[in-house]
Formats: sequence, structure tokens, C-alpha cells
Amino acid sequence: QVQLVESGGGLVQVGGSLRLSCAASGRPIIDYHMGWFRQAPGKEREFVAAISRSGLGTYYADSVKGRFTISRVNAKNTVWLQMNLLKPEDTAVYYCAARQGSHTNDPADFHSWGQGTQVTVSS
Repeated sequence: QVQLVESGGGLVQVGGSLRLSCAASGRPIIDYHMGWFRQAPGKEREFVAAISRSGLGTYYADSVKGRFTISRVNAKNTVWLQMNLLKPEDTAVYYCAARQGSHTNDPADFHSWGQGTQVTVSS
């Protein structure tokens, strides 16, 4: 099982940027389809972005398309989420997740999760 640790969250003003990192250990991430999810208080965990094992396929929620970019470097066992033009509605705990298989937006299909990192966008 792969272990995941997120970092890079924080407090940022509207329109600002943050770059989240997800460092993996225990297994090479080339074995995994990787995703980012987020959960705001009182809301269900929702899909944000995902990237295929090779990195050639990327997938985004409509709410972040054009503002967020997911990337990975398998040799570094790391996945990133570059977040630009942040909005107050992006405020949430962001989680990195891994699954073995093809793309899905359903968090229930991801079997390995990090502890999350808080992102707060202030207006």
C-alpha cells in the first residue's frame, strides 16, 4: 500500500495561487492513477483533478478547469496541484489519493489517502 503526505496548503487571498504537493512512499506511484479531492465543512468530499499513470491523461472538475493544473513526476514519487485564481469557494481540506485502475471521479474508488492539507481563500 502506498502512503501519501500532502503539503503546501495555507491562507491566500482571492485571486492568489498555491501549489500543493503529494509525496508518496512505500510503493512507486507509477503503479497508481492519482487524484486530488477536497472537502469543505458540511459538504461531501468532491473530485478536483486526476492524472493517469503516465501523466498523459488529466481530468478536472468543471469548477476548477482552466485554473488548476495537476502534474506528476514518477521518478520523484510526487504529484502536484497548481491552483491559480483561487476563489473563496475553493476553501476546503485537500486530499491526495491513489487507485490502481482507470480514471473515476468517485472518491470511494480510491483506496489510499493522505491526511489532507487545509486551503483557505480569504476575501
